[in-house]
Amino acid sequence: MALIELFLVFLKIGALTFGGGYAMIAMIQAEAERHGWLTQEELVDFVALSESTPGPLAVNMATFVGIRTGGILGAIIATLGIVLPSFIIILIIAKCFEKYKKSKAVGGIMSGLKPAVVGMIGSAFISVARTVFFPAGLSVSVFSSAGFWIFLGLFVVTTVLAFKKVHPIKIILLSAVIGIGAGYGLGL
Repeated sequence: MALIELFLVFLKIGALTFGGGYAMIAMIQAEAERHGWLTQEELVDFVALSESTPGPLAVNMATFVGIRTGGILGAIIATLGIVLPSFIIILIIAKCFEKYKKSKAVGGIMSGLKPAVVGMIGSAFISVARTVFFPAGLSVSVFSSAGFWIFLGLFVVTTVLAFKKVHPIKIILLSAVIGIGAGYGLGL
């Protein structure tokens, strides 16, 4: 039953979220916490790890949760669950695109989905940021920790570099080097 539940949860996530992996983070987080598959801290760590590895974020996360809960078979089932809806939807869209691409209804649906996707990505950002910057909750003592200022500085630097169109791989490598240095140098 656990493998069927794993498949159905990731099938639901794959079918009901639009906007890619970042939009799926909030839903994966809610389901993983509800089922006890991942803690908030593990999710944040895995988002960072997924950004440093090849492949789509949501697929990497589904595979990780699957392998943790059901071994190799769990990984296959969770991954299949999350990609199957997109695969089927893309096949249908590819078949019908030419016929409906100028439809007002399709345009209206897409216009309505865009703000929802931005909202879901924003929700995921806030959730991850809260865990990274305020792991013990929001209190004045957070602002006196070296870890907070290092994380905040790293966030600002990577944001500036991203707006300056520095290649994402360079930003990821720089972030990894600074994170490793802070981890070993300051024991964070």
